[in-house]
Amino acid sequence: MPIARWRSGAWREERDQVAAEEPLQISLDGAPLSIVMRTPGNDLELALGLLWAERVISSRDDVVSIRISAEAAENDATVAIASDLVESNQIDVHLRSAAGRRPERSFLSSSACGVCGATTVESLALDFPTLEPGPTVDAAILPGLAERLREQQRIFESTGGLHAAGLFDTVGELQLLREDIGRHNAVDKVVGRAFLDGLLPLSDGVLAVSGRAGYEVVQKAVAAGIPILAAVGAPSSLAVATAERFGMTLVGFLRDDRFNVYTSPERIGR
Repeated sequence: MPIARWRSGAWREERDQVAAEEPLQISLDGAPLSIVMRTPGNDLELALGLLWAERVISSRDDVVSIRISAEAAENDATVAIASDLVESNQIDVHLRSAAGRRPERSFLSSSACGVCGATTVESLALDFPTLEPGPTVDAAILPGLAERLREQQRIFESTGGLHAAGLFDTVGELQLLREDIGRHNAVDKVVGRAFLDGLLPLSDGVLAVSGRAGYEVVQKAVAAGIPILAAVGAPSSLAVATAERFGMTLVGFLRDDRFNVYTSPERIGR
């Protein structure tokens, strides 16, 4: 888009790229459930990751079929997908009648806040168990995860506006990366891909996220069974309390040569 740039005491007329943000309407069996402000792309993963975190679905067998707007051009061999929705930015997930918890109300999510149905640590505990002990990760591996996120971010360098969530194994190899204007959306996309691939829970995974670690990111990592969460930025007090409640290892201020461990440090080798 055209912009006016002020630099070194002078104005210049230039063009700049901005991160896309559009609404995605998620429906269940034809009934609107949520409007999510997100960066278009991987909408199928986003919707399924969100429904997993909200405990609407707990198995691939819960999903009978999915209708998605044709312009999304998404397909996946693990679920039946029909690209026949006329209006753009919509996805309609059809569930088995005996599927998990069907929300009694709609919930709303924006790129600024990922908290939907689960709003307290104790309500989250009703749906998800405490994380099992292990695995152990060499401390020297963690600082490099932030740089690997940046290396793999396809869009960030041109817009500066997208967050990344990367799933790593215990030796620091990147398994999956997703981007979005909302860091919690990026996490949903990672979890949604793991759901489609039958990999949940991610009990041997290390999740690294750009930016801070808020409650909503920890909530979604707990739901996915991820034992170690490392954030480039600071954690919030509720994020720390939630990680402690579920036995998650929460790392913050991930830099080239340092990091802080806030909870369950036994998973980080010394």
